[in-house]
Amino acid sequence: MSGVIEIRGLEKRFLGRSGTVAALDGIDLTIEEGEFVTLFGPSGCGKSTLLRIIAGLEDASSGSAAVLGDRPRAASKRKNIAWVPQTPALLPWRDVRANAHLPNVVNRQADRAGRSARRPETPDSVLAEIGLGGFSKARPSQLSGGMRQRAAIARGFVQGSPLLLMDEPFSALDEFTRETLQTKLLDLWEKHRRTVVFVTHSAAEAVLLSDRIVVMTPRPGRIQEIVDVGLARPRDGAVLGSAEFAEKVAEVKHALSQGWSGEETR
Repeated sequence: MSGVIEIRGLEKRFLGRSGTVAALDGIDLTIEEGEFVTLFGPSGCGKSTLLRIIAGLEDASSGSAAVLGDRPRAASKRKNIAWVPQTPALLPWRDVRANAHLPNVVNRQADRAGRSARRPETPDSVLAEIGLGGFSKARPSQLSGGMRQRAAIARGFVQGSPLLLMDEPFSALDEFTRETLQTKLLDLWEKHRRTVVFVTHSAAEAVLLSDRIVVMTPRPGRIQEIVDVGLARPRDGAVLGSAEFAEKVAEVKHALSQGWSGEETR
């Protein structure tokens, strides 16, 4: 059975002032329906570049990437990909409900033909699930940073796309808000079961959220190791204090150190 995402021999090179820079090299990856997979590694390892290629925002230099059997740009046009960026990117003149509903009022041709079997969610129900039920009429300027990020996550689920891509959505938040939103995201994912590809440079966040963690090497980014998390679901913040959680975080960090110590990758 083919996965939601199929990547084979993918390479990405950029032309810089001093010549060609290799960002990604030899990426092979399959992600199945309903998985929560995290691309993990420090800044500069190519994880966000790989996510942007999956999203159809950038093209690979060689190799292939497919989403639901389509080229990523085609899958995006069919609304089969939802995107949650690092910053909320909410329209300041629209209230929270209108921002969450925005993907479903643009590109209506994709709603009539070509989209996957999943349908858009009701904005009110998703906003209530993520803790914004009482703020649907508020403008972004009236919300805290954490609440704006909740609205951005809600927008991704409201779109109803089978694939949700999340590029370090909690990186700018304080520790308490970050942990709260991690739990909210897990609750939403458990209920709606989208396929999620998530980017982070936090090993603990990756372990808490993921089924599998793709550990990246330094540039050019390669897959050093894919770690199966294996912790029971559903999960919440209580798992953070368990010995099993600590052991898995240590395993992920060790895999990262192997790639970043100059040892041969596999």
